[in-house]
Amino acid sequence: MNEKKSMTAMTWLGQVLLYALFAAVIGVFSRWPSYQPLAPDQAMIKLSFSHHGKPVSECRQASAAELAKLPPNMRAPVRCPRERSPVTVELDIDGVASYRHVAVPSGLSRDGASAVYHRLQVPAGSHRIAVRLNDDARTPGFAHVREASVVLKPAQILIIDFDPEKGEITLQ
Repeated sequence: MNEKKSMTAMTWLGQVLLYALFAAVIGVFSRWPSYQPLAPDQAMIKLSFSHHGKPVSECRQASAAELAKLPPNMRAPVRCPRERSPVTVELDIDGVASYRHVAVPSGLSRDGASAVYHRLQVPAGSHRIAVRLNDDARTPGFAHVREASVVLKPAQILIIDFDPEKGEITLQ
């Protein structure tokens, strides 16, 4: 019986020591090494949006011969393409081209949204930002343009997004 009590005490002591070691390891790594996302004199610009481009072509009227070949449940008189245009985005900072990307639509039929995410560290201070976006492959140039002067404080994050309801590029 005495052996049983000593084994129970040893088991408890072992568990306490292991839990204390585990807590010490967590305590050490929660404070060390220290993490700084940005240098003290840096700011960040994040270009982040998900946007559906316009259809790659116009809807067209199906001919009677085309409709006759289709099953009755698929005889829609107007045929519209599912595929969406890729979204082209350009970002200039202080007159220098900083980022250019063509985001292809997601999905098997390329009918989903195009997603863009890019982070860029810049020195804190005053900057001239120019963002251009084209979401229509049938139209040359850029349908949406936003230019602005911003003053970024150290460790500030500027988010560039696209608001589809307003149809404009936003800076937050």
